Amino acid sequence: MEAFKSFLTEETKPYKLIIVSTRSPKKRMFHTTQRLIDESKSRNIDAYALFAESANIDSINGEVWNSGEDKFSIDPNNTIAIIRGSVAQKDAYMNLVSQLEKMGVAVVNSRETIGMCADKYRTSLRFAEKDVATPKTSLLQSIETLQDTLDTVEETYPLILKTLRGSKGIGVIFIESRRQLDSIIQLLWKQDENTELLLQTYIKSDHDVRVLVLGDKIFASMRRDVLKGDFRSNASLGAKVKEYKLSKEEKKLCLNAHKSVNGVYTAVDFIKNDKNIFVLEVNSSPGTSGIEEATGRNLMGELLDYFMDRDNWRYVGNEIGRFERIQIDGVGNVVANFDTGNSSRCIIHADEYEVKNKQVIWKSFGKTYKNKLLKMTKWERGALNAEVIERPIILLDVTFNGSLYTNVKFALDDRTEKTTKCLINQDFMKRAKVLINPSRKFIVTEFYSDFNIF
Repeated sequence: MEAFKSFLTEETKPYKLIIVSTRSPKKRMFHTTQRLIDESKSRNIDAYALFAESANIDSINGEVWNSGEDKFSIDPNNTIAIIRGSVAQKDAYMNLVSQLEKMGVAVVNSRETIGMCADKYRTSLRFAEKDVATPKTSLLQSIETLQDTLDTVEETYPLILKTLRGSKGIGVIFIESRRQLDSIIQLLWKQDENTELLLQTYIKSDHDVRVLVLGDKIFASMRRDVLKGDFRSNASLGAKVKEYKLSKEEKKLCLNAHKSVNGVYTAVDFIKNDKNIFVLEVNSSPGTSGIEEATGRNLMGELLDYFMDRDNWRYVGNEIGRFERIQIDGVGNVVANFDTGNSSRCIIHADEYEVKNKQVIWKSFGKTYKNKLLKMTKWERGALNAEVIERPIILLDVTFNGSLYTNVKFALDDRTEKTTKCLINQDFMKRAKVLINPSRKFIVTEFYSDFNIF
């Protein structure tokens, strides 16, 4: 009886969750990682904290584990990974994210998004590209180019000096004079000549606003008051927080900033003066203690509930060409056109076919095949003077780029006059998690002249 109950429990688990993080200085879980683990338990979600310092990933067998611990099995079809901000500290840690992306695991957020948010100057460039208002920002490359940098941000003190990477208000320095700026730069570069710095215009305000964005909607928002005797307003430093109601203009700005970094779940920080709203940064891994306190909501629980809907999962697509080689079980190697405009059906060439006793006997390039009829389907063929045609649908197993995709629906049609004899539709592209580069062919596969169909 117990074994039966265990079986039922396993079958009804909604999904598996990996939280990729690092350990705290006391070798414990950080607050948000612990919150995710706790909230997962109450939702019957199998959750595992994968610590970057000791992490192992076996992409062949679908397993992850921390050294010295039991292995945790994962499956790209039912596993999602939430990436915490501390993982951005080292490229070696970020490579774990890339491994999960290559395995086809949905990630929150992608390595590209995390890297962009971690680099404040790169983020500012993307803001400029997407017309997101932000304080004037310039990269400081050397003492020799300091004046050029100051000219770019308009040398009016106070200014803000930032390290390119930093969080929770660390690495942000209030500069009140040129003398102070010169001294701080010399000190930082003496300690580490590779420290990357940028200068930013200072916007005076007694508070900033943090906005959580999830998917394409505002998730939560709070006001953070500037600390007494400081210019920063981070909740992690003790700033007072309270819930904040956004205007339409503020919502639009935050959504644009979120989209500019291609985020799934981010925090957008903005500040206001009498005339304008400026986005300061986008955080790819926001903490929760301050904003849960401000809103009185169980935001981590709501986040996990949001991912109950698989349509909310975001995958990092593998770039492929418009034409790639696939292998169809029983048919052989085929050159397929991955047609991004095809939202209806996959199609494979058949010179002729016959439906008999719920079986389809079809011929293609001198060979005869037999498959079970799934159904007959009708569609319009041709743009002008379109004709309605009816064709059989069959199921075929497809191997592409090393992965097997079973029971792919194909319509049979005579494509003698067409350049390509096999069309792949959007459903298969989503299933294979690919992005099509229309200007290239055979990025991930090779072309051979002895293919059965081209």
